[in-house]
Amino acid sequence: MRELAQTLLATVRPTFFPLALATGLLASAHASAQEYPARDIGGWTVAASKDKRGCFLTREYKGTGETTLLLGLDIDDTNHLSVLNHNWSIKPKDRLELDFRLSNGGYSKHFAIGIASNGKQGFVTTFEAKFPSYFAASKTLHIYRGDVPVEQLSLDGSGAAVAELRNCVGIYRAKAVAEADEKKRSDPIPKDPFAPR
Repeated sequence: MRELAQTLLATVRPTFFPLALATGLLASAHASAQEYPARDIGGWTVAASKDKRGCFLTREYKGTGETTLLLGLDIDDTNHLSVLNHNWSIKPKDRLELDFRLSNGGYSKHFAIGIASNGKQGFVTTFEAKFPSYFAASKTLHIYRGDVPVEQLSLDGSGAAVAELRNCVGIYRAKAVAEADEKKRSDPIPKDPFAPR
């Protein structure tokens, strides 16, 4: 029986391993060539950032000033939250402290910077790496400037949207790793080592 297993292994190994290697390389090439098309998930839009170094989810809320909320996640797991509104007077580069309250916790006197985009003014801030998970598990996001309410937003559907956001980021993270691996491998190696000199 042992001899049969060795004979079978000797027969299968030369055929199977190159096939497995080729399949793995094709799968890697496919993953690195993928692009992420924007899609709607439960009232949120999930899309890749222009620089392809991360993705974001966004929602526009009806009402006074049509508030836009955007949560970005980069391939290095950094995140940024932007909230903008047509009626706000905050100026780009203004520095302020805001209180952010989620359903199960929050951030007091959290630093934010003023921004402007598409005719709206607002702010951008960053949080710890676990923030997207807290955001996904929350039903609401309330923002205050001291005692003054800035915005009170529903986060319905954010769980599925954050899951899709992570899928999107995963595509670009895999591309970055593949590009880095290719660069490491090919730096000292000519493009065609068999080309005439």
